[in-house]
Amino acid sequence: MTKAELIEKISKEVSLSKADSGRALNTIIDNIVKALKKGEKLTLVGFGTFSVSKRKARIGRNPQTGATIKIAARKVPKFSAGKAFKDALK
Repeated sequence: MTKAELIEKISKEVSLSKADSGRALNTIIDNIVKALKKGEKLTLVGFGTFSVSKRKARIGRNPQTGATIKIAARKVPKFSAGKAFKDALK
Protein backbone atom coordinates (compact mmCIF):
# COMPACT_ATOMS: atom_id res chain seq x y z
CA MET A 1 0.00 0.00 0.00
CA THR A 2 1.28 3.43 -0.88
CA LYS A 3 0.82 6.66 1.05
CA ALA A 4 -1.76 7.82 -1.52
CA GLU A 5 -3.75 4.60 -1.08
CA LEU A 6 -3.64 4.99 2.70
CA ILE A 7 -4.89 8.58 2.42
CA GLU A 8 -7.75 7.37 0.21
CA LYS A 9 -8.74 4.68 2.74
CA ILE A 10 -8.64 7.19 5.61
CA SER A 11 -10.72 9.59 3.55
CA LYS A 12 -13.44 6.99 2.93
CA GLU A 13 -13.51 5.53 6.45
CA VAL A 14 -13.69 8.85 8.32
CA SER A 15 -15.66 10.85 5.75
CA LEU A 16 -12.95 13.47 5.26
CA SER A 17 -11.69 14.98 2.05
CA LYS A 18 -8.49 13.52 0.63
CA ALA A 19 -6.73 16.82 1.31
CA ASP A 20 -7.75 16.78 4.99
CA SER A 21 -6.79 13.12 5.30
CA GLY A 22 -3.41 13.84 3.72
CA ARG A 23 -2.76 16.74 6.09
CA ALA A 24 -3.75 14.58 9.08
CA LEU A 25 -1.42 11.75 8.03
CA ASN A 26 1.45 14.16 7.33
CA THR A 27 0.92 15.79 10.73
CA ILE A 28 1.08 12.41 12.47
CA ILE A 29 4.26 11.45 10.64
CA ASP A 30 5.87 14.86 11.28
CA ASN A 31 5.12 14.64 15.01
CA ILE A 32 6.55 11.12 15.25
CA VAL A 33 9.75 12.36 13.59
CA LYS A 34 9.93 15.43 15.87
CA ALA A 35 9.52 13.28 18.99
CA LEU A 36 12.26 10.90 17.86
CA LYS A 37 14.57 13.81 17.01
CA LYS A 38 14.20 15.01 20.60
CA GLY A 39 15.19 11.53 21.79
CA GLU A 40 11.70 10.76 23.07
CA LYS A 41 9.96 7.42 22.84
CA LEU A 42 6.49 7.39 21.28
CA THR A 43 4.08 4.62 22.31
CA LEU A 44 0.77 3.92 20.58
CA VAL A 45 -0.94 1.42 22.87
CA GLY A 46 -1.98 -1.68 20.95
CA PHE A 47 0.09 -0.70 17.90
CA GLY A 48 3.70 -0.31 18.97
CA THR A 49 6.56 1.86 20.13
CA PHE A 50 8.82 4.13 18.10
CA SER A 51 12.23 4.89 19.59
CA VAL A 52 15.78 5.87 18.66
CA SER A 53 18.61 3.38 18.90
CA LYS A 54 22.32 4.23 18.83
CA ARG A 55 24.75 2.29 16.66
CA LYS A 56 28.41 2.30 17.61
CA ALA A 57 31.13 3.21 15.15
CA ARG A 58 32.53 0.13 13.44
CA ILE A 59 34.82 -1.08 10.71
CA GLY A 60 33.23 -2.35 7.50
CA ARG A 61 34.38 -3.49 4.10
CA ASN A 62 33.72 -2.11 0.64
CA PRO A 63 32.23 -5.17 -1.12
CA GLN A 64 33.67 -4.16 -4.51
CA THR A 65 37.26 -3.50 -3.48
CA GLY A 66 37.53 -5.32 -0.15
CA ALA A 67 39.06 -2.18 1.39
CA THR A 68 38.24 -1.52 5.04
CA ILE A 69 36.23 1.61 5.78
CA LYS A 70 35.25 3.28 9.01
CA ILE A 71 31.48 3.49 9.56
CA ALA A 72 30.58 6.38 11.87
CA ALA A 73 28.33 6.05 14.92
CA ARG A 74 24.75 7.08 14.23
CA LYS A 75 21.21 7.12 15.55
CA VAL A 76 18.62 4.92 13.82
CA PRO A 77 14.83 4.70 14.20
CA LYS A 78 13.44 1.56 15.81
CA PHE A 79 9.90 0.17 15.92
CA SER A 80 8.64 -2.53 18.25
CA ALA A 81 5.21 -3.93 17.46
CA GLY A 82 2.71 -4.06 20.32
CA LYS A 83 0.98 -7.24 21.49
CA ALA A 84 -2.39 -6.41 19.89
CA PHE A 85 -0.68 -5.68 16.56
CA LYS A 86 1.26 -8.95 16.69
CA ASP A 87 -1.87 -10.90 17.63
CA ALA A 88 -3.83 -9.36 14.74
CA LEU A 89 -1.33 -10.85 12.28
CA LYS A 90 -1.73 -14.44 13.49
